[in-house]
Order: sequence, then C-alpha cells, then structure tokens
Amino acid sequence: MARRSSGWTIVKGIAREIDRANRQAQKAAIARERAYERDVARSNRELEKLRNKLDRLEEKFNATLNAANEASSISVKEKKLSEARRLLEQLREIELYNPAVSLGNLREVEESIDDVQGEIDELIALEREKQSQEEDAVRRTEAAQRLRDDIAKILTYTLMVDDALNWKELRDKQQFLIPKPVKPQRPTLPAKPTLKKSPRQPEGSDKSYQPKIPIYAHLMPQKKRALKAEAREQFERDHLNWREQVDQVEHENQRKLGEWEREKDALLGAWSKKHEKALEDWNLKKKAHSDAQAQYNGGLDTLRHQYEQNEPAAIAEYCRLVLARSDYPFAFSKDFQIEYDAEAHVLAIDYHLPSIDVVPDLKEERFIKSRSEVKRTSITEKQRRDIYETLLYAMILRTIHELFEADTANAIEAIAMNGWATGLNKATGHEVTSCIATISVTKKVFLEINLANVNEKECFKSLKGIGGAKLSELVPVAPVISLNRNDGRFVEGYAVAQHIVEGDNLAMMNWEDFEHLIRELFEKEFSANGSEVRVTQASRDGGVDAVVFDPHPIRGGKIVIQAKRYTNTVGVSAVRDLYGTLQHEGAMKGILITTSSYGSDAYEFAKGKPLTLMNGENLIYLLERHGHKARIDLVEAKKLAQG
Repeated sequence: MARRSSGWTIVKGIAREIDRANRQAQKAAIARERAYERDVARSNRELEKLRNKLDRLEEKFNATLNAANEASSISVKEKKLSEARRLLEQLREIELYNPAVSLGNLREVEESIDDVQGEIDELIALEREKQSQEEDAVRRTEAAQRLRDDIAKILTYTLMVDDALNWKELRDKQQFLIPKPVKPQRPTLPAKPTLKKSPRQPEGSDKSYQPKIPIYAHLMPQKKRALKAEAREQFERDHLNWREQVDQVEHENQRKLGEWEREKDALLGAWSKKHEKALEDWNLKKKAHSDAQAQYNGGLDTLRHQYEQNEPAAIAEYCRLVLARSDYPFAFSKDFQIEYDAEAHVLAIDYHLPSIDVVPDLKEERFIKSRSEVKRTSITEKQRRDIYETLLYAMILRTIHELFEADTANAIEAIAMNGWATGLNKATGHEVTSCIATISVTKKVFLEINLANVNEKECFKSLKGIGGAKLSELVPVAPVISLNRNDGRFVEGYAVAQHIVEGDNLAMMNWEDFEHLIRELFEKEFSANGSEVRVTQASRDGGVDAVVFDPHPIRGGKIVIQAKRYTNTVGVSAVRDLYGTLQHEGAMKGILITTSSYGSDAYEFAKGKPLTLMNGENLIYLLERHGHKARIDLVEAKKLAQG
C-alpha cells in the first residue's frame, strides 16, 4: 500500500511539471506573437515613411524634368529617376512579401534614397542657378537697349515737362518725423512698510494695579496704606516704561516711513526727470528742424523775389537750379558754369558734357546652358559713336530749351553755350578737356523751332553752331564766348600753415586766418590735379568760404567749402545751409570742416547727399599730411572765450 501511494505521488509530480512546461511554452508563443506584431507595425510605419519620401522625391524629379531644356540634363535626370523608381519597387516588394523585414535593411534602403535625393537637390540647384544667370543676361540686355532708347529720347522728353522751377515744390516741407517722447510707465514703487503697533497703555484701574489687602490689614491702616502706595508706584513705573516704548515705536515707524518716502520720491523724481529731459531734447530738435526749414525756405523766398526783380546774381542762381534739376536717364557729373550779362540779357554757359561711357555698348547677353557661360555681343564702335554724337547735339539743344522755357522773368534774350568734353587725344595719347561745340542763339529764333521733329545735328548746324565734323572725335573748337571765372567774392589768399607751430590750438585761431588755412590745405590736396582753390571775402555770414575748381573729368567740377571754427557740436542747420549753398552755386560737392564735431542729425541729413563732413580729427590729420602739426583743445578755447 505504501509503495502504491509513493508511485502515485511521482505521477502527479510529473503531470505538474508537464503542465508548467505547457504554460511556459504558451506564454513564450504569445510573447513571440506580440513581438512579431510590434515588428510588423514598426516596419509598416517605416515603410510608409519611405514610401511617402519616394513619392515626394518622384514629384521633385518630375518638376525638374519639366523645367529642363537641354537634352543632356534630361538624360541625367531620367537616369536618377529610374534609380528612384527601382527603389520604390523594391520597397513595395518588401511590403508585400516580407513585412517584418529588419529595420537595418530598411535603413539601408533609406540611405540609398537619401543619396539619390541629395544628387537631385544638387541638380535642381544647378538648374535654378542656370535659370538665374539666363534671366540676369536678359535683364542686362533689356536694360542696355532701354538706356539707348532713353538716350535717343532725351530731347523729346524735355518737351513733355515744364522746365520752369516750381517754387512750391522747392520748399522744404518735410515734417519733423521724430515722435514726441511718451512718458514711460510709472515705476513700481516700494511697498509701504509695516508699522509696529504701540503697546497697550496701562490703566490705573487695571486689576494688576489693585492692591491685594489681606483681612488682617484692615485692622492695620499703615499696612493698608503701604500696599496701596506700592501698587501706585508699580503703575507709575509701568506707565513710564510704556511711554518710553511708545516713543521708540513711533521713532522707528517714522524712520521707516521717511526711508520709504525718500525712496519713492527718488524713483518718481528720476522717472519724471528722465521724461522731462527727453521732452526737452525733442523740443530742441524740433526747433532746430523748424529753424533750419524756415531759414532754407526764407532763402528760397528771397531768391524768388530777387529773380522776379531781375537781379543778375539771382538769375544766374535760378538757371543753375534749372540745370541741376534736369533729369537724365544716366548718371554723370553735372559740371557747368553760368554767367549772366544784365546789360545784354545774355546767359553764358560752360557745360561739361558726358563721355562716351554713358552709352552702353552691350547688344545682347545670352546664357548658354550646355556650357554654363554667358555669350556677350556688342554694338559696333561706329553705332556707339553715332549714338554718342546724337546725344551731344541733343544735350546742347535740350539745355538751351530748358533755360529759355524756364525764363519766366523774361530776363534772357540770348544764350551762348560752350560744350566741353574730356577724352583721349590720339595724337598725344593723353586725356584732354576741350571745347568741342559752341553756339549762340536768340530766344526768338530758338522758340520758332519745332524740336519734336528736328534732326539734332542739322538743327545745331542751322543755328550756326560750331563743332567738328564729328563731335564724337572731340575735335576742339574756339568758344563763342569765354566765361570769367573771377567771381567778385574772391580775394587773394595768404599763407597761414607755415606759421603754425606744434603747440598751437586751432580752436583759438583767428576765424579769418582759419578760413585761409583751410583754403591753403585744400589747395595742397587738389594741386596735383591742376585744381584752383579760391577763398571768398571774409563775411562771417555762413556762406561759401572757399571754392575749388577741379578739372578732373569724373570727380571734378565746382566744390564749395565752408569752414567752422567752432567749440560746440555742429548741428544739422549748418549742414542744411551747406546743401542749400551747393544747389545755389551749381556745385558738384560740398565740404564742411570744423574744429569740433557733428551731431547725429547732421550725419543723418548728409547721408546720400554730395556732402563731406570733416571733424577736428580729420583736420589734424589733413594738417599732418602736409607736414604741419597742431592741436585742438575745445575746453581751453571755451575758457578763453568766457574769459
């Protein structure tokens, strides 16, 4: 019986082991199935990403193919596209037959796709660059042709506009654009301090000050009185102590309140003061703008009045403004001199005509994609010279027309004009400036001509104009009239620089000596170019202090100079004055030089204008450049002036 029981136990143990093994196998199968499902899901997600990536890549290829024009480029792209399509088919095959493909294989496919896409991006970038170069070539071709067309129309263009000055348009109407300072947000003030409370005042009626009199003390009046006196003394001591504590608390509270008030007042004061300072600066700038504007417009009104009164100087300045505002389709240095003979009512002009460089020689630029290069063709030299010659005749006729049409005061009865040009003298090989065309014509005769229908050269010849057989050859001719460059304002200069020693303070120099020093320095600067520098009469009126006549064909012309021996910052009003003087003088450039410095508003106004601002440091450098040493001490000069 015992043996049977033992065998049964063994059988049951084996059954349990088998059951446990089955359960473990079942769990392992479930885990494998779930892992498989996760791998399939992960693979499907990766496949979907890659498939979308390939779809986008194929769209990119198709767009590139549509934009391609050259067969070689198409074949390269088709080859890359075929490779991309093969990868797409490979992915689809993986999806159909082996959705549980390892992520490693998928990454290999993705890397292949990325390589192809990188090459495609390079091809697209190359196509875009070629397209850009092609468009640039077309733009340059069109711009050159458009400029030649505009040059052919410069005479007819002036017939469509009124050349008389519009005095209202000339006025400075620019508003003061700096916004008024807005009061900044009130600062966050410190919190009011928490004050201590005073201790409770002791009262004589308080229980603690009521003496405890034993029964037996009623039989002893002396003892009773002693107990009451002791209680009263305790009350008085406590009351005195209370008063001291109250005084301490009140003192501490007053101290805290005082500190809080001072801190609050300091914050509010700084806040208010900052705004007041900003408002004060704004008002000063606004006033400076208003004053400068009023000064400029006042000068314009004066010029208008003097012009309408036929004052000779005003007529010459009016004509300078007319020519300075004449709009041409090309940029060139407008260099001209004007004189008006009031007795004969004749206006004489020396006008420096532009060089042949203003006529573009480009006929066509074409970008050849197969070679990635630009092919450039030019008009013939004869065509360019013919256009240039027509331009010169047209500019002479146009200048005369502008001045006659703008003569609303009827002050001009005739114009004598000399056209000057700079070019290469083929005989000497040197660049020369000479008069190549000259003409004198009355207003009555000129206004009878219909400029809209004339041939420029034939019109010039019919008006007895004198020039070479071809103006483009720059053959010199004798001017019909010679202008006097001796302005009545000019005076003889005298040497100053040689008397300057190293310790001299330029800010303390006599103002007239300072102007002659500036003339002397600029004379040395420009002498290498054959320029002439003249100093004007000492007037201290803020006008022209010196004039440079620079014969250089490109950067040359008339340059006006103002010298300011200042100890304070030069404001925008002085720069505005210089700009107005530059326009009135018909100058090409203005130079303002000072011993001090310039404000930001001065530099802002000069931006984009033919103005040069030279400060004290520039002056010291210019002086040292020509072998002289000095210094500028504005503080010392101010003390002497106050002195």
